[in-house]
Amino acid sequence: MNIENLTCPLPIMDHDTIQLAHGAGGKLSSDLIDTLFLPRFSNKTLEAMEDQAVLDFQGERLSFSTDTFVVDPIFFPGGNIGELAINGTVNDVAMCGAEPLYLSVAFILEEGFPMEDLHQILISMENAANNAGVTIVTGDTKVVNKGSCDKIFINTTGIGVLNHDLNISSGNLQIGDRIIVSGTLADHGMAVMTSRKGLSFQTQVKSDTAPLNGLVKNMLNVSHGIHSMRDPTRGGAATTLNEFAKSSQVGISLIDNTIPVKPNVKGACEVLGIDPLYVANEGKLIAVVTENDAPIILETMKNHEFGKDAVIIGEVVAEHPGIVTMKTSLGANRIVDMPVGEQLPRIC
Repeated sequence: MNIENLTCPLPIMDHDTIQLAHGAGGKLSSDLIDTLFLPRFSNKTLEAMEDQAVLDFQGERLSFSTDTFVVDPIFFPGGNIGELAINGTVNDVAMCGAEPLYLSVAFILEEGFPMEDLHQILISMENAANNAGVTIVTGDTKVVNKGSCDKIFINTTGIGVLNHDLNISSGNLQIGDRIIVSGTLADHGMAVMTSRKGLSFQTQVKSDTAPLNGLVKNMLNVSHGIHSMRDPTRGGAATTLNEFAKSSQVGISLIDNTIPVKPNVKGACEVLGIDPLYVANEGKLIAVVTENDAPIILETMKNHEFGKDAVIIGEVVAEHPGIVTMKTSLGANRIVDMPVGEQLPRIC
């Protein structure tokens, strides 16, 4: 047998086919990446497993990120797939402390998609790019047969520059660090879900989609004590915090009654039986910061329009490394694990 003709066997996995949960940002997503993708494309930059790659290029440090948006429905309370695509990639680029500068945009359009809907989406993308201070510099358009995709899919790729030498990474958590969330959780996910299911409440649930690069810039202006940042999108805050704990091999302890959730969002979660910690956000960030700098960072966040509801929700601890726990109102501790199945497919 010629050794050149040998190929690696398919790794043993729990499923023989792709499931919706593989794209939900939880445990199955992580398993898919670890088992299939990383072994094929492994390199030092990719293995950092951040939402963006930090690249050294001719003396500059660049942040580079790409994302594809397949949200259903494409128009939802508080936004649409277009501005979501712009804001989502701007935020991924910014979470290492970079200043986002340029975006590419690629469209996959289904035959028969209404021109008026496309026009509305493009206007919202133009406005979102202007609000974030980024420029769309290149793109691509493909059209597929009716039934080959669901209306419209959008891919955005972003690049930015790091104007500092800080290393903001999920592997940098230190014992005693404070966990700050920039505002109320689960707004985007529940806006999409209630719209998809046709549910109505006394007060409409709206998406929180927003660009966070201005908030990040203000935070960096007052402190270099930021160890990690991430926008908790698919899989919600629970997934992000579990990734932090695993990457840094530390424990994270949360306090239940500090978790900010709007009353109407909490009501929607209760009706659908969903924990807000596992629901996607598109205009919030989680920052892990030093204990000493936490007060000034929190104050700075509260003075920004996208951080006015910021709050400390927990801390980094030496106990139970790699695990996130939460102290309930009854004084007991429960484990906050990564989601296994899919609660909200096609949420972004």
